[in-house]
Amino acid sequence: MTVPLPPLPPTGEDEVFRPGGRSIADIVDAEHRQLTALLRRLTDADPEPAPEGGATVLTAALSRHLSAEEQYLLPAVRAALPDTAARVDRVLADDTELLTLLRGLAADGLPEVDARVRRHVEEVGALVAALRQAASAEELIRLGNRLEIAEEAAPTRPHPGTPATPPWNRVVEPAVGVVDKVRDAVTGRPTHLADLAEPPPG
Repeated sequence: MTVPLPPLPPTGEDEVFRPGGRSIADIVDAEHRQLTALLRRLTDADPEPAPEGGATVLTAALSRHLSAEEQYLLPAVRAALPDTAARVDRVLADDTELLTLLRGLAADGLPEVDARVRRHVEEVGALVAALRQAASAEELIRLGNRLEIAEEAAPTRPHPGTPATPPWNRVVEPAVGVVDKVRDAVTGRPTHLADLAEPPPG
């Protein structure tokens, strides 16, 4: 079974050879570990003190992560594994609720965000495991390349009202992301896990 890949502008890559890059499954798994590690520190479940600016970076990192998953990972799972459609729809609905929670996130909202992220990691992790079995290594790498491109252009603030499925999210999300990045630059807002003094391990 092959996974239909969304088109990208031509890159000159020779499709005969194995593409360079990381598997989408490896990228998503690493990001899930980083996000849960940061949340452990923010909710005092980890003895390490919470990093300065951690909640701001969490909001930005989660916004990017969910946007990219919705643009490439979840459509690929739905296409390769049609019997997962109801599970994918449930993840999309949960993502919208999580983005709503992230708006104006305060310390007292972190436990609920933590619980929802843990559920997201469990549900998406199961879908990723299934995709590993259905897709070839080359397909997973090409999807990983698309995911990383999408994350670079994705919003850094939660926008739960934007479309969550292709094709419109691939049009709207980068446009919203441009606005967010201008605001980030003007305010000096940290948005990447690497911006933290002690980034969580991948």
